[in-house]
Amino acid sequence: MTYIWYPPRDLVEESNAYAMLDKLGISDYREFIKRSVDDIGWFWGFIPEELNVEWFKSFEKVYTVSKGIEWTSWYVGGEINVVHNALDRHAESKNRNNLAFTWVGEDGEVKQYTYLRLYRETNRLANFLKGLGVKSGDVVATYLPMLPETVITLMATLKIGAVFMPIFSGFGVEAVATRLQDAKPKAVITVDAYYRRGERIHVKHMLDEAEKRAGVEATNIIVRRMGAEVELDEKRDIYFHEAVKRESTKCETKPMEPNSPALLLYTSGTTGKPKGAVISHAGALLKPASEHYINFSIKQGDTLMWITDIGWMMGPWQIIGTQHLGASHLIFEGAIDYPSPDRIWRMIEEHKITHLGFSATVIRMLKRYGEEYVKPYDLSSLKAFGNTGEPIDYDSWMWVMRTIGEERCPLINISGGTEIFGCFLIPSTIVPLKPSTLWGPAPGMDVDVFNDEGRPVRGEVGYLVCKKPAPSMTRGFWNDPQRYLETYWSMFPGVWYHGDWASVDSDGFWYLHGRADDTIKVAGRRVGPAEIESVINSHPAVVESACIGMPHEIKGEEIICFIKLREEAENVENEVKELVRERLGKTLVPSRAVVVPDLPRTRSGKIMRRLIKKIITGGELGDTSALENPESLKEIKKTWSG
Repeated sequence: MTYIWYPPRDLVEESNAYAMLDKLGISDYREFIKRSVDDIGWFWGFIPEELNVEWFKSFEKVYTVSKGIEWTSWYVGGEINVVHNALDRHAESKNRNNLAFTWVGEDGEVKQYTYLRLYRETNRLANFLKGLGVKSGDVVATYLPMLPETVITLMATLKIGAVFMPIFSGFGVEAVATRLQDAKPKAVITVDAYYRRGERIHVKHMLDEAEKRAGVEATNIIVRRMGAEVELDEKRDIYFHEAVKRESTKCETKPMEPNSPALLLYTSGTTGKPKGAVISHAGALLKPASEHYINFSIKQGDTLMWITDIGWMMGPWQIIGTQHLGASHLIFEGAIDYPSPDRIWRMIEEHKITHLGFSATVIRMLKRYGEEYVKPYDLSSLKAFGNTGEPIDYDSWMWVMRTIGEERCPLINISGGTEIFGCFLIPSTIVPLKPSTLWGPAPGMDVDVFNDEGRPVRGEVGYLVCKKPAPSMTRGFWNDPQRYLETYWSMFPGVWYHGDWASVDSDGFWYLHGRADDTIKVAGRRVGPAEIESVINSHPAVVESACIGMPHEIKGEEIICFIKLREEAENVENEVKELVRERLGKTLVPSRAVVVPDLPRTRSGKIMRRLIKKIITGGELGDTSALENPESLKEIKKTWSG
């Protein structure tokens, strides 16, 4: 019998969604979703009012597709700015002393910023940037980990109408140079050094080399995190504290046309250079704010901690969404399991975290350490969990629900992408949940599952698509509009093709099966690697696994599985094959199960199967800049060849 989690009555009745449905006179959440999808003009017109969005100038029309669905214009005639809604209005109200965010350093240092403090520091940096000549449409980049100055820079950049571009702090010179060359920022905010697993990570010298390679001469503003010695160019380098100390704490926020760029978020493709997704002011505000409000039921007094980096879209998504609602968020420096494996649980207790977000890989890592690191802590402040980045297997889903949440809290399993700055699929805190499910469509997102012919299918795996536009869909790729059209709108004309496999079961629950380019086709049957990995990961000796397809003259493709173990164990290869045979049938049994030291993953926890396939076949690896552990590829190649 399939396990189904039902939300407690008090959780439902205290939720934002319940109050919203009552106001609308809608009795059922599915009915609300259907209405939001059938009439996107109604939903995207209604949600700014429900979220108390403040406009500099009211819009005349919700949207128009006069230039084609690919270039939909939103909130025609209006003027808005993310920062007015996510910062200014709170700092200028009775909520000015409410906590906007908390920062926790790896060394235990803690800093807390009220809305008023953040407002003043944001205005100082905004004034300095304006003094440099930064104006609307110019790019300001960060090459920072999660620091207070990271949030300040995001807010200051958007406040003056410039475009915020975060660069992952773990990137090397080549990856940084590629992004700088494409975006050509006017200013870059970086750091002298930061902590990662007890080590001092120095980055300023790498930025200098990257700028040299990219031919970019930006003004560099350096945060003094550690007082480490750095080489300064007197013409264009300045310390952060020196830059802002004489600036005014007052700065007017610039009214922006709703479709004007706010965020430039680079996402790695399977081939070619990274894609620069452009997210508008309207999209950057409304998508995360609506999901935090409707789907996570975040309120003033709540604190969200998503285990993320500013270089992953979940970083800006967390900051903007919570702050629009006047709630709080927590960001931290360093690794989740350093200086000890209980770091996350300790922070939840100490800072009364109400909403915890992660990737499935993060949960598998924490689960590996065992319950003994969880049980000593009071986690009763938690109200909901979130998962994104990749499908979450049954065992990990159940571990979160039972061990961490004690079946009190829903696991809001979400799926979307950098290019839409939010979700296609997402449950709400008020709906029943099956293990690993994404429940169904996000509000206002007309998603479907198509087969190869472009027809909707149910009960089988197909392509995840979106048939109508949304405000947060990328406004194209930076300097590359044709690539944007080819990537998302060419497979099914007039329909957004996202590149994920999904399915809908007989009860109407939606599931994700990984990237379409990861899909394996064995003897005519198409299967997502996550389906097989979920079974393999249930083996007690297995931490995680990654399955790929390799050409086979009879079956078309055969399944090869790479496995990371908790500890050395005998006969695991045969045991996992037998497990797959029992659960999924003979056809999907891996031809080989290969034990490897580690699997290649991004800092956000996504396992890069395509790189595994390319490293063992000798293919061109393409962009590997997002990898946290590139050395894992050499070990896989060595193990495979040996």
